[in-house]
Amino acid sequence: MELLRTVAHKVADVVLPPLCLACRAPVQGHGGVCGACWREIDFIEAPRCDRLGIPLPFPAGDTIVSAAALAEPPQYGRARAVARYDGTLRKLVHGLKYRDRHEGIELFARWMCHSGADVLRDADWLVPVPLARMRLWQRRFNQAALLASAIARVTHVPDAPFVLQRTRRTATQVGLSVEQRRRNVAGAFSVPEGRRAEIAGKNLVLVDDVITTGATANACARALLRAGAGRVDVLALGRVVDPLTPRL
Repeated sequence: MELLRTVAHKVADVVLPPLCLACRAPVQGHGGVCGACWREIDFIEAPRCDRLGIPLPFPAGDTIVSAAALAEPPQYGRARAVARYDGTLRKLVHGLKYRDRHEGIELFARWMCHSGADVLRDADWLVPVPLARMRLWQRRFNQAALLASAIARVTHVPDAPFVLQRTRRTATQVGLSVEQRRRNVAGAFSVPEGRRAEIAGKNLVLVDDVITTGATANACARALLRAGAGRVDVLALGRVVDPLTPRL
């Protein structure tokens, strides 16, 4: 059986050769990126703000909280993201969201498990950010739910795709200012009455593809905490970072 599986994989590689998820250059295996694209991904590692998950220019102790987090503390506890949302990572996210390129999901989940190891360690549930019904119907899938499901397979932390729901349609966040984004998603999420007992006192990890200003993550965290969650952290594939922040 193992021999047949190996032969089948080799035949598949001939018919559909493995290509880089970002640039389509040949790679050794399916669902990966080439060396050149890998080097262009600006992974977020320490030092980083413990609350916002943004990279910091220099280390200043074990737990660092940025000035931005102190000035305006988020509703959630901690945010973690794999990399800056630019260049190659932007291509990967756009491929996932807009071109049905799902073959990278397992790779993305492994990256997210690494970047979010501390928030996943004591998590009880993974909660994907929900899409509006019309957007879900148009796209046919929720990328946050796909990521949460893949992370669940790696970590064995269960995902809960129906705990959080959108209560109203919202305009696309693209092109909106920080304040416009906040108003756009304010009160747009809730936990159904029948689901509240599942999350009461639990540590939740909210999963999304990208953290931009944090408006959506804050709105979701607020709804989950009001419904009785003990703690809400956030885990994303990409994080929009101030371009003036130095690259490490």
